[in-house]
Amino acid sequence: MNKPLTCVVAEDEALLRESLVQLLGQVWPELQVVASCEDGGSALEAIAAQRPDVAFLDIRMPGLSGLEVASSLIDSGLQTEVVFVTAYDQYAIDAFERGAVDYLLKPVARERLAGTVGRVQARLQRGGQDNEQLRQLQAMLQQLQVVAPPQPKSPPLVWLTASRGQETRLILVDDVAYFQADSKYTVVMTAEGETLLRKPIRDLLEVLDPSMFKQVHRSTIVNLRAVAGVTRDESGRGSLRLKNRPETLAVSQPFMALFRNM
Repeated sequence: MNKPLTCVVAEDEALLRESLVQLLGQVWPELQVVASCEDGGSALEAIAAQRPDVAFLDIRMPGLSGLEVASSLIDSGLQTEVVFVTAYDQYAIDAFERGAVDYLLKPVARERLAGTVGRVQARLQRGGQDNEQLRQLQAMLQQLQVVAPPQPKSPPLVWLTASRGQETRLILVDDVAYFQADSKYTVVMTAEGETLLRKPIRDLLEVLDPSMFKQVHRSTIVNLRAVAGVTRDESGRGSLRLKNRPETLAVSQPFMALFRNM
């Protein structure tokens, strides 16, 4: 029996995500949705773990953008077909129409999805993209990230209030070295020490500047300004050395592509 084809869907709007999953069930009933994700970091980890045949990636997502997720997949050598989902990115549509990858406009129409599915199925039957196509795709993704880096839905957070014992502190976001999940709360680490933020780390992805704050692990967001260096072990995992903190931060293997130029 042939192995069933699988996919990961990543879309931060719950209704749009559920609608796309439902449409995929109608247009491509043999396809198994093995993960449905609401942000780029979760999508990257799910794709690395599940190694699906196809990934449907929203371009604008909290944390990592769909473009960054796709670039990381290529750097990791994963042969996952990528379809981008976008609301208004005309710059991206122009590039995609040149045949590098496929895209879907929101709200996704059944007829348009059926055409995309047909093209993806044809690529899968051909054995996916060859090395030259992957190099062209990587170059295009890098260019698109420079032209239009991910933007938060509202102006980036500048100040935050966090607790340290009985004291409530006002902290400049630029002074934060990293954030780390702690149950329903988040530890805020600066050069002076740690404080506790009464907000889950998932919510921070919505309000931090995505060009400077990157998710490097399911439970960790790092300020790139605070990174002094990065090392990689033989397994592909990495660790970050910080400028004003003595500890190092673990980087999950799928996220290491974010630091390829450091």
